[in-house]
Amino acid sequence: MRVIAGQYRSRTLNAPRGMDTRPTSDRLRETLFNVLTPRIEGATFLDLYAGSGAVGIEAISRGAAEVIFVEQAEPALRAIRANLASLVIRGGYALEARSTAAALRRLVEAGRHADVVFLDPPYREADQYGVSLGLFGGECAPLLSSDAVVIAEHEKRRELEPRYGELVRYRVLKQGDAALSFYSVTDPV
Repeated sequence: MRVIAGQYRSRTLNAPRGMDTRPTSDRLRETLFNVLTPRIEGATFLDLYAGSGAVGIEAISRGAAEVIFVEQAEPALRAIRANLASLVIRGGYALEARSTAAALRRLVEAGRHADVVFLDPPYREADQYGVSLGLFGGECAPLLSSDAVVIAEHEKRRELEPRYGELVRYRVLKQGDAALSFYSVTDPV
């Protein structure tokens, strides 16, 4: 696993051992960031269920102003810290070592805003798609900037809902066994 582009291009990253963390493939990350390129520079980026931190580190490498990694599994937290240290990334990020729901609520209470959100819960915790996307479509909607995008990585064969409250899917990209579902908040009527 490596950083695809930007300041840390071609640098290697480590993932936690075992089957609990399924890192986003280099190819899928490249596809994701090809779509997100115009949104990354200067953005606040949330990497939920961050695992190794590869997606958030890619955002830092490509010029995000801040990345907030959200992860609660200790092996994954160790991997994120090790990857940030090996790349000598000393700022421009925060690490929320708690559940995604708790972190989102805390960020809303703190008055924070995000421009890009990426979430990739473990496939065995499929219920977390509905929980997280539902929070963005409801009580945690204030966390999203007016033109924010929320992207969920999921199994291609697992269809996510087209709508979670005010959050509406507008695009799906499929690659191999994985898919990326893109959501935004609907325009007020």
